[in-house]
Amino acid sequence: MAESATIARPYANAAFAMAKRDEALAHWSQALSTLVAASGNQKVGAMLDSPEISDEEKANRLSQICGDELEERTIQFVHVLAQNKRLNILSDIQDQFELLLAAEQQVLDVAITSAYPVSDQEASMLSQSLAAKYAKEVSLTTDVDERLIAGAIIRAGDTVIDGSLRGKLDKLTETLQRN
Repeated sequence: MAESATIARPYANAAFAMAKRDEALAHWSQALSTLVAASGNQKVGAMLDSPEISDEEKANRLSQICGDELEERTIQFVHVLAQNKRLNILSDIQDQFELLLAAEQQVLDVAITSAYPVSDQEASMLSQSLAAKYAKEVSLTTDVDERLIAGAIIRAGDTVIDGSLRGKLDKLTETLQRN
């Protein structure tokens, strides 16, 4: 997965540069989402994986399936991906593009996984605290994982804070096994 993300990065950077230059960031974001959704379809995926179909034909068919969601620049981008045999990393390209878009818009994606549901008040307090710390708007998502036993894991950009009881028990187990 890390390898495909590395391969996807230059394509995402190129798409982002074109989108920014053309003042079409929202369009490109939507177009990439549409391409990923289309390529995720079982029949479309099989077509894209088929060695019997030319790269040019794959690009044409995928562009046709997406219809009006794609403009000329995004269609050209699909053709470049097809020529370089990179249609299989569309999802990674979209992920990288969205990271660039979030950075451009000064939005920090934060995911909280907790042992119990997070109240609206707790989520609001955490959002405000992180917004102040990172000087960015915070986009917060929450999830419940009872395996954590208690506490929470917070992922904010590249930072991971593991305040779960499960994480503490794992660290304790690791320490005891080393000694």
